[in-house]
Amino acid sequence: MNLRPKLLKGRYVRLEPITAEHKDELRGAVDCDPEAWEIMSVNGCGEGFEDWWGALHGETERGERIGYAIRRISDKRVVGTSSILNIRRLHKGLEIGATFLNPEVRSGPINPESKRLLLGHAFDAGAIRVEFMVDNRNTRSHAAVLKLGATEEGVLRNHKITWTGHVRDTAVFSITDDDWPAVRDRLDFRLQETFA
Repeated sequence: MNLRPKLLKGRYVRLEPITAEHKDELRGAVDCDPEAWEIMSVNGCGEGFEDWWGALHGETERGERIGYAIRRISDKRVVGTSSILNIRRLHKGLEIGATFLNPEVRSGPINPESKRLLLGHAFDAGAIRVEFMVDNRNTRSHAAVLKLGATEEGVLRNHKITWTGHVRDTAVFSITDDDWPAVRDRLDFRLQETFA
């Protein structure tokens, strides 16, 4: 699997590999909605933003994560972030996650197109499995991942501890390289028909 950071561009968003220059724009996009941050491992809201930024940069420098700033094309504004993480080159697998979208863009084409671009990049690079790990309490993300066309595989009990100290159960979803052509076509149709 030959996965490298690269600019990904769709009709509604540009996914830009995160650099130091994105810090202020990302703070403006993600430093909101404290309740949504409660399910995350690291808090990106308020005083927690610096810890979140530091964790993101550390994982990126170690090659464990490729973080992306999600820029809405219509107004060139950064509206969120998502990442490719838990990269397992030997086994050709990875996770797409650590996604946070500003509340104003949660019900439109931003998330499905971002996921379409990340999935395409992963499978084009030789991935055979892409995972989504969702806090079992997060019904909105559960529904969004299923709507992408991922298969729910089960729940990992007591899997992670959030920054609030909550011991979370994590629902595991996947898309394999065998699934990808049908998932891709379905996503392309959805983006074309629903948001055109």
